[in-house]
Amino acid sequence: MSVATTSLRGTTQTVGIAEMHVSTSPDDMLVTYSLGSCIGVTVYDPAVKVGALIHCMLPVSKLDPEKAKARPYMFVDTGVLAMLQGVLDAGAEKSRLIIKAAGAASPMDNCGRFKIGDRNHTTLRKILWKNDLLIKREDIGGTQPRTMTLYLADGRTTIRTGREEADL
Repeated sequence: MSVATTSLRGTTQTVGIAEMHVSTSPDDMLVTYSLGSCIGVTVYDPAVKVGALIHCMLPVSKLDPEKAKARPYMFVDTGVLAMLQGVLDAGAEKSRLIIKAAGAASPMDNCGRFKIGDRNHTTLRKILWKNDLLIKREDIGGTQPRTMTLYLADGRTTIRTGREEADL
């Protein structure tokens, strides 16, 4: 479950690992931390200011179907589809969706044995392609963990790597 905190700038919804949050409030900021091999995805409809953020750990749910039922956001294939349905149910239209992705790094897999980050990114692209959607911008790969934030007021997505923060 995501954690909400309120400040003068609005509500910050913290999306943990294997979690997702949909918001219809322009005052919200959705943020997730420590995107290493995990992948973070934001979806935003600028016309109705509906957005979502998900933090997925693993590419495909067939690895553990029981866990996928209990925690669908843990997996890219089940989580991203649930997130898309969530924003559509909240009033977004598929044709207006802006999708951004970050993470899919290899922070501890120096020999490239597992390639979880690569597999997460590939699975995301396949799921979106099958649904006639494309990623508008992404910050993928490398070895550094990232923090990803979606601002519902304007759809801006930022990525923080170390001390550097940039718009995505």
